[in-house]
Amino acid sequence: MRDQPRGMPQAILRPKAAEATFEVERLHPRTSLAPFVDYLWLVWWHAPDPHEQQVVPQPRIHVAAEDGRLLVHGINRDPFARTLRGDGHVLGVAFQAGGFRPLLGSSVGALAGRVVPAGDLFGTDDRPVARAILETSDTQVMRAALEDYLEGRNARPDPAADEATALVAYAERTPSLTRADLLAAHAGMSLRTMQRLFTEYVGIGPKWVIQRFRLLDAAQAVHDGDDVDWAGLAAELGFSDQAHLTRVFTRVVGTPPATYASDPRTR
Repeated sequence: MRDQPRGMPQAILRPKAAEATFEVERLHPRTSLAPFVDYLWLVWWHAPDPHEQQVVPQPRIHVAAEDGRLLVHGINRDPFARTLRGDGHVLGVAFQAGGFRPLLGSSVGALAGRVVPAGDLFGTDDRPVARAILETSDTQVMRAALEDYLEGRNARPDPAADEATALVAYAERTPSLTRADLLAAHAGMSLRTMQRLFTEYVGIGPKWVIQRFRLLDAAQAVHDGDDVDWAGLAAELGFSDQAHLTRVFTRVVGTPPATYASDPRTR
């Protein structure tokens, strides 16, 4: 049996408070969707008191059943948060970095910073699918409804999508990669060509992608529970100095890294 997908749990901020409120299950997609979908994610929550959960946006498109619709979440530079109340669940799909473009049939850059109902993009009503997902607790029923809807897009393999996905994966797993021109050199293409590829298939430029992964590396360092040498980590992750890391971290997370590390909700 294959291990379940890991996803990027470091993107879930203040994880100590989070684990007391909700559970996340990640599932492999059906084989026909695997070229496009990285994993499905299912969140169950129990929040007698309202719980605001913040997540660091990643360089991938998500589609999620919420508020009676299937919502397509374009890549957003701004902080992302949801308030959980009572008991509930949501099922979503995390696409491969270049995987949504074959379903959409046009540039995903047009979705940047937007949340759009899937039916508005695909012309096929998403409300029945969202209702089927949100009105049951049967995981298999939920995932079949969502996967059937996505499979109905009849996406075709796209080598450029695979290339974009591979480049983003390389940026994610290579902490020493700190500049877009180095990624372009790795790909054997000009920086301008790679920027066009990322805008078309990923939905945002390579510089943002690389810096976001390095920021997630910083969050992981905090979540690991050890004391962090912030000046040393800033240099290791390609920030010009500790102040630069602090500015970027604060803009995305809402607090400076040292404050985040000392928050009892974090660790």
